[in-house]
Amino acid sequence: MSGAKPLKIVLVAGEHSGDQLGFKLMRALREATGEVAFLGVGGEAMEAEGLKSLFPISDISVMGIVPVIWRLRKILARIRETADAIVAAQPDALVIIDSPDFTHRVARRVRRRLPGLPIVDYVSPSVWAWRPGRAKAMLAYVDCVLGLLPFEPEAYVRLGGPRCIYVGHPLIERLDELRPNGQEARRREAAPPVIVVLPGSRRSEIYRLMNDFGGALDVLGDAIGPFDSVLPTLPHIEEEVRARTAEWRRKPRIVTGEAAKFAVFRSARAALAASGTVTLELALAGVPTVGAYKVGKVEEQLKYLIKVPSILLPNLILGERVLPELLQKNCASRPLGAALSDLVREGPARKAQVEALGRLDRVMRLPDGRPPSAHAAAVVLETMARKAEGPRR
Repeated sequence: MSGAKPLKIVLVAGEHSGDQLGFKLMRALREATGEVAFLGVGGEAMEAEGLKSLFPISDISVMGIVPVIWRLRKILARIRETADAIVAAQPDALVIIDSPDFTHRVARRVRRRLPGLPIVDYVSPSVWAWRPGRAKAMLAYVDCVLGLLPFEPEAYVRLGGPRCIYVGHPLIERLDELRPNGQEARRREAAPPVIVVLPGSRRSEIYRLMNDFGGALDVLGDAIGPFDSVLPTLPHIEEEVRARTAEWRRKPRIVTGEAAKFAVFRSARAALAASGTVTLELALAGVPTVGAYKVGKVEEQLKYLIKVPSILLPNLILGERVLPELLQKNCASRPLGAALSDLVREGPARKAQVEALGRLDRVMRLPDGRPPSAHAAAVVLETMARKAEGPRR
């Protein structure tokens, strides 16, 4: 792979989290091979690293059933446009990054037209949670999956899917930002306790969770007395969050930006959080957490298709229900506040969760200390070499 002509690799990401993974992968591929030409679809971080995106990532970064339906025509056009551009470019490899509703459709089209092109999927779809038949279907158009979670390779073997390699979660690279120093650790034990409240990053989550989260703080205050609450949020929903917390009896301090969020985590005694990656951030920070979630009536019917015992990442990684998980009708002020109270007070619930969270490092650790992006780059290059050798007997 070290000829005069540089490698040409296409990366296709569909949202901000994929853009963050993508730019680190681009950097790691360059470090591993020298000059690489990148093209595809990405956001600001990938463009800053040298990718010229075919169109703005915001064109396809939509969540939920109704928003997708509203923009379906445009999304379908972008799928065709992306596949056509990849085929025209004749690259050495295609890496699709998360956003499977978009990226997998692109990959299927490309595989039909360029059957010899190595295709790597960076971030596994949740085949282990629901619609497990997707794993076997991916054999037709994915050569290798780069898993962020340590249990994913076994899941692909069990489900008959493509080769899957655990390359590590990007949060592993950020433990210094998540873990408290001596002063911050002492603040975790001091009074009044710091309680971090995370009702989600999407407007639909804010709409469904804010009232119950505010009520949970009332229940907590009645149970334990004074506390300081902090609500980290994002700029695009800050105005709505401020308007809704104005109606809360116990008003939190609101902060924006990732650095401010991680600073709060390092001093927090406990957390109440919507299900999502933030629960893994809190777990790696060692913050005892209550996980919660509500969806609409249409989405609620999908629960019958879910094949895992928990929707919280720390519970899935550790293989046990470490974080209490309050969903749908149980995601209400009183049960949330009661569960949070148990984690703020010294007692068996808090002790058990703190001890379990201490095992995460061992479970998620990569053997050689290299960052996940370096592992991901190595597997991409290995997959290209395997594809060039032809089918293995």
